Amino acid sequence: MTRLPASGSSPRPALTRRLLATAATASATVLLAGCAGSAGGPSTNGAGAGSGFDYGAAQADVDAALADLDPVTITYQPTAASEKSVMAPGGTVLAEEIEKRSGGKISVDIVWGQAIAGYTEVHDALADGRVDLAFTLPAYDPAEFPVFDAMSTSLAVLPTSPYAGELVANAAGAEVAWGSDALVEEFEAQGLSPLIPLIASGGYYTICTDPLETAEDFDGRQIRIGSSAQSEQIQNLGATPVSLPFPETYEALQRNTIDCDLGQLIPAAESGMFDVAKHIAYPTEHSFSRSPGAYMAGKTYRELPLAYQQVIYDAMIAAFDGQMQVSVGGNAVAVGAVKHAGGTITEFPSEVQKELGEQTQKMSREAGEQAGQDSLADDMSAAGEKWSTRIEELGFTDGGGVEDLDEWYDDGTDYRKFGTAVFEEVFTEHRPG
Repeated sequence: MTRLPASGSSPRPALTRRLLATAATASATVLLAGCAGSAGGPSTNGAGAGSGFDYGAAQADVDAALADLDPVTITYQPTAASEKSVMAPGGTVLAEEIEKRSGGKISVDIVWGQAIAGYTEVHDALADGRVDLAFTLPAYDPAEFPVFDAMSTSLAVLPTSPYAGELVANAAGAEVAWGSDALVEEFEAQGLSPLIPLIASGGYYTICTDPLETAEDFDGRQIRIGSSAQSEQIQNLGATPVSLPFPETYEALQRNTIDCDLGQLIPAAESGMFDVAKHIAYPTEHSFSRSPGAYMAGKTYRELPLAYQQVIYDAMIAAFDGQMQVSVGGNAVAVGAVKHAGGTITEFPSEVQKELGEQTQKMSREAGEQAGQDSLADDMSAAGEKWSTRIEELGFTDGGGVEDLDEWYDDGTDYRKFGTAVFEEVFTEHRPG
């Protein structure tokens, strides 16, 4: 459960209640029957046997397409540690959508906390059928997924903001990923079926024991990082990158072994990190390299009837909804927690942003060239510009900065319109059938 200040009351109670209520309500609808690998017998072809239905079909037409199919149970491993986590909507919203659209013929068994297979093993578990559907982190294995790793790096060329910027990064990342045959082939070679080949998740912030307010403040700082690209960025700013498993970060900050964590705000809030490091700083013109994820299916998904594959694939609209609830809504909770703890939230000074931007452009181009994707940085920038305009047209605009995100963010925001737009403009041409 989210660890907030010792008073016991959340600085953003309405949002916290909403996120946790979403998790509890949706998880109550999940049918916990069957086991991993129970998603059905083999079909006559990899695309799934039987007839399907058109995207956007009426529920009656979907029911008709599924009428003669046997019920199945799929095992889904989301990213959250439990149904009580602020990150839970990333799992429960998707599961609820699959069950509802299938009329209950697909039951979703949610397995929390990577209990079947951790992030370093989950791709193997998908390929051999122990897990049917999962949120994975291909960035953890750059040797196996070099094109994905390059795309992770290239996300840093995008400008960032606490609300609209998060939507742009996720839409642009998905579009560039689906546009890369090399990336799709990279997944398929491992026995994986990408459903969302890249989801940018949330942006990265420095979370420090003392404020980072000037360029000189970076000199000599020991900052925990999570990727080689982040290591380059931190070194270029004059700080010292430290590779450290996330579970050890709290204690390292507490003992002053490190000075900062470069990470996302939601896991920091859930781990209680703001008790020992309550000073946040962030860029706006570019961003730190992210560690994006992907929604993946494996062996058993390809064996399902076509109509079942389509139900699961179309549910990725709900996956975007759940992820944005987590990325943006969870950040609002975290900002409130930092302020409640007496911390500070500051934008990087202009000279730091300039240095970060120059390094990011160089690093992104080199990463693309090494992965055989020479135009990757330009493609990501172009997709970012397109989706910045599109997101504004959809009505998603920032109402302020990170400093007051907990005050201006609407915790009733519905991201289905965003997910639908991305799906219809990017995903439909890759739909099964």
